[in-house]
Amino acid sequence: MSQAALSYAESKRDAHLEDLKALIRIPSISGMSDYHPEVRRTAEWLVTHIRTTIGIDNAKVVEGVALPLVYAERIIDRSKPTVLVYGHFDVQPIDPVELWKTPPFEPTLVGESLYARGAVDDKGPTLAALKAVESLLATNNLAVNVKILLEGEEESGSESISAYVAEKAAELACDYVLILDTGMIDKDIPTITHSLRGMTYTEITAKGAKGDLHSGGYGGIAPNPIQALAWVLSDLKGRDGHINLPGLYEMLRPLSDEDRAILQRQSDERGPAMMAAAGLTSFPGEKQYSPMERMTSRPTLEVHGIVGGFIGEGSKTVIPAEAKAKVSLRLAPGQDSMKVYELLKARVKALAPEGVEMDVVLLNGGEPLLLPLDAPVLTIAAEAYGAEFSQPVEYVRGGGSIPVAALFDKHLKAPCVMLGFGLPDDNVHAPNEKFHLPYYYAAIRSCIRFLHRLGA
Repeated sequence: MSQAALSYAESKRDAHLEDLKALIRIPSISGMSDYHPEVRRTAEWLVTHIRTTIGIDNAKVVEGVALPLVYAERIIDRSKPTVLVYGHFDVQPIDPVELWKTPPFEPTLVGESLYARGAVDDKGPTLAALKAVESLLATNNLAVNVKILLEGEEESGSESISAYVAEKAAELACDYVLILDTGMIDKDIPTITHSLRGMTYTEITAKGAKGDLHSGGYGGIAPNPIQALAWVLSDLKGRDGHINLPGLYEMLRPLSDEDRAILQRQSDERGPAMMAAAGLTSFPGEKQYSPMERMTSRPTLEVHGIVGGFIGEGSKTVIPAEAKAKVSLRLAPGQDSMKVYELLKARVKALAPEGVEMDVVLLNGGEPLLLPLDAPVLTIAAEAYGAEFSQPVEYVRGGGSIPVAALFDKHLKAPCVMLGFGLPDDNVHAPNEKFHLPYYYAAIRSCIRFLHRLGA
């Protein structure tokens, strides 16, 4: 074990905290164009920090399709393993502002938690990984080659990094990818996410007449796009949770008995708390599968919003000419986002009622990801991470998506190691986002151990 690097990290606790606060203070909201200069300022701050503090001279701002990325590398010995460290430095908007108890971009320590937008998603964990590299470099203990790729639009589509990774796959070549953008299932339980779902996110448009019609004159003879959407959406997913999309389930990669047993145990352990936290009275869906299997390893179809017709105050009896619905499918390992999109388009066209033209537009998507539990790098990561908390790691399948992880898997063919340090109550994407500060330091130490073990 590289005790010197761990001792260095401990001696720099105050400095590491001040660096995190400085990074958080820059309001890098990628989804709002008014803040794009701040996203660029964050990229420039990181490049300067990587050069002057982390100790890597070869660092630069990379111009993206929309917003900039940051790239850096330190090659110590090409015969050694190469690790690509990924993170994102953009953040979500802060609305509704009135619900914040502390200033969103002035990091405030309350007890052991640091409150601010971006504290846990993803500036804190990202900087922790960089601080681990700093600790190893400062004590001459870095035993792996390191490449760093940070993006500034993870919260708004990741367009730039998608193009960059596809174009620069040879430059980014690595043996492993380290990502600190997931969470822990509970306090003090080290959690490694080894699977993620993909997504096909669409907008379905239904068109009837050339304009809105009076329901007194045309009711009973004119098609109603809102009603048409309701029929089609009901036909796409039954009340039993089964998605009626021919060919969808045939793509699924089957679970092993071990996988299914783990998901059942996690359902029994976590289900009641999850239900209480969300204010639910049941978990509807495919009853033949455990809740955790449904949430992480089965495809889902969800309607996120419907617009059309008149919804203002008072009465207006029109048959709308058009209606739209936002619909997504979360995809389990084995399922392909573009193939699912084509299945959905064909099915919606077949289900469209007489007189209604229906169109399905792809808004965005990403592929599922699975790192088998017997992958050797997971054993190394579990030893390093588990040592921090003195207990075995819990392996989980994530129900959400990190499209860039699948991107690395596709273009770099490198396993993604995802170590989580956020807590379920850290208010990610919500007001009063926070980072349990002891886990910032735990993340630094865990990454030191992980990188050191890889080099050994």
